[in-house]
Amino acid sequence: MFRHFTIVLLFTAIVAGPALAASDRVALVLGLSDYRTITPLDNPRKDATGMARVLDRIGFDVTLALDPTGDDMRQLLDDFAFRSETADLALIYYAGHGVEVQGENFMIPVDADVKSNRDVQRQSVSLKQMLTAVERARKMRIVILDSCRDNPLGDLLDTVDTGASSSAPGDSRGGGGLAVANPDRGTLVAYAARDGQVALDGTGENSPYATALMEKMAQPGVEISLMFRQVRDMVLRETGNRQEPHTYGSLTGVPFYLAGAAEGQQDVADASTLDAWSSIRPDQEEQLLALAELGDTRSMLGLAYMRLNPNQGRFDPVEAVSFLERAAAAGSPEAQFELAKLYERGTGVPVNEARALELYRAAANQDFADAINDLGFLTYQGGLGLDPNPQEALRLFERAADLRHPQAQFNFAALIDDGHIESKGPKDSAHYLYEALRSGSPDVLNILSDRPTMFTRQTRRALQTTLRDNGFYAGGIDGEFGPGTRKAIRLAFGLEE
Repeated sequence: MFRHFTIVLLFTAIVAGPALAASDRVALVLGLSDYRTITPLDNPRKDATGMARVLDRIGFDVTLALDPTGDDMRQLLDDFAFRSETADLALIYYAGHGVEVQGENFMIPVDADVKSNRDVQRQSVSLKQMLTAVERARKMRIVILDSCRDNPLGDLLDTVDTGASSSAPGDSRGGGGLAVANPDRGTLVAYAARDGQVALDGTGENSPYATALMEKMAQPGVEISLMFRQVRDMVLRETGNRQEPHTYGSLTGVPFYLAGAAEGQQDVADASTLDAWSSIRPDQEEQLLALAELGDTRSMLGLAYMRLNPNQGRFDPVEAVSFLERAAAAGSPEAQFELAKLYERGTGVPVNEARALELYRAAANQDFADAINDLGFLTYQGGLGLDPNPQEALRLFERAADLRHPQAQFNFAALIDDGHIESKGPKDSAHYLYEALRSGSPDVLNILSDRPTMFTRQTRRALQTTLRDNGFYAGGIDGEFGPGTRKAIRLAFGLEE
């Protein structure tokens, strides 16, 4: 058996030592009002300033930028992308002009001089660029666009064969709106007004959406998916149903409170998924039940996790299976993965290895890294009726590693280091070790800090080079993990000395 299987068994016994963690929640807040060549906006600067204040108060490490130019925005996003890699949650809030061009959404900087759709594409920052800036956060990624208050370009914009709006400048009731967002799994994009609608600037100190968002996100103990639902309801009420906020994408099945737990409620930050969902207040469970009836798969997942906790009065594996079956049938890969484990163990259902394998494969086909990693072990060992196939298992481990699964990244690095992957060498092994650190595995941090000699000197030297190239290390490339290398490893992980 390969060395990495033994390492995996050791993971549960390793306890991380004391350390000062870098911020686990980071936010980039952009407010653009003072446009130089197109219609200025009254509220975005005020909205952004208020949003930054609220986010700071509830524990975010906030970068606030008011009226940034295009170059400023691109640099801010590059810097934020690097910081996001070691954060649990990365959030971008943008208030300003936004337009759709050929099905893609663009946020316009204050110095943009746009007269055609090509100008928009060249001078603006796209939603895709914002999503790239948050995509490597460890647990949750959120982009909030409080934009498209009106069409700032009007007849000046060449809209032939584009999706850009063509209403007159300053007409906040005209056509326009942003295109539908389709972010990756684990990422939520929130619009102040659903695709195709125009968001209102409002008559008060802040826009209706910013007002609702600042009020609801600051309330402790409100699960994040329910928080956005409450924001939607508040904006609809305040605008007489003229503006309907909308969210796109899907968060992971891990519950999260932006403002932390309420008084007397368990803090879910370090709790297991089962315990975290079980701490949801009864009134919010009722909301989850209502959303599940409407087909919301994340609500189904949360309700299933509650009923899989044997330490809580809600324990009901049969009902958990019912929720997971519905979510899995609706295409949720996390529900497919969790349901596969129940069929494999016989929890709430009779053991059914064929059904378990079918569900693992369905989740893996949607690039769900946990399912791919588990399929790797099953394929290597010959589980669930599979014939052992080490070469296919290696392919699956590599695929899971490339999807940033921390355990798979470490295991694949070990396989390379052991010489089991002919096409890869020490540089590749070091790459996956570095990525495992950036993904936030405390087990990898401790092994590299305390037992680095389990890797060859060539791999250790390559890792030092990788740490140096990324600005964490300035010492010799000798394969000796002394104080300087160990400090660099901690910094790469996201710990501050």
